[in-house]
Amino acid sequence: MKITTKCRYGLRLLLDLAVFASEKRPRMLRDVAKNQDISEKYLSRLVIDLRRAGFITSVRGAGGGYQLAQPPKRIRIVDVLEVMEGPVSIVECLNQTDSCPRSKRCPSQVLWSQINQKIRNVFAQYTLQDLLELQRVGDAMDIDCENPAPDFQPH
Repeated sequence: MKITTKCRYGLRLLLDLAVFASEKRPRMLRDVAKNQDISEKYLSRLVIDLRRAGFITSVRGAGGGYQLAQPPKRIRIVDVLEVMEGPVSIVECLNQTDSCPRSKRCPSQVLWSQINQKIRNVFAQYTLQDLLELQRVGDAMDIDCENPAPDFQPH
């Protein structure tokens, strides 16, 4: 399973909106694009899925933009991943049993299923609030992705 740019950038967009939520006003895509170093055109395609899923809302007119539709603690990373990528699946045969004629009698499928569920459970443990806290800890301690915050536990 590979997490694509679509999902990673979607999470960065949501995280940016969460960081600036305290300003109590919608955030313009051009500001998110500049802050996250992501093309505004690419972000405009991502907001369609994120809005449809109920993660963000748009505000039209002067002073308009995007904002989170729900608190960061209610946005689970697994839900964002599945909106952006589809079901978590390390092999195709877990979600599309007709893709392999051996899927009904495949001994490996038990292994794939157990591994897949463990991966999905990790994503399900984390929320956007957890990423927000990890970012704050990282900023305060000057921690980078190669040296993550020790002993961080998601909520």
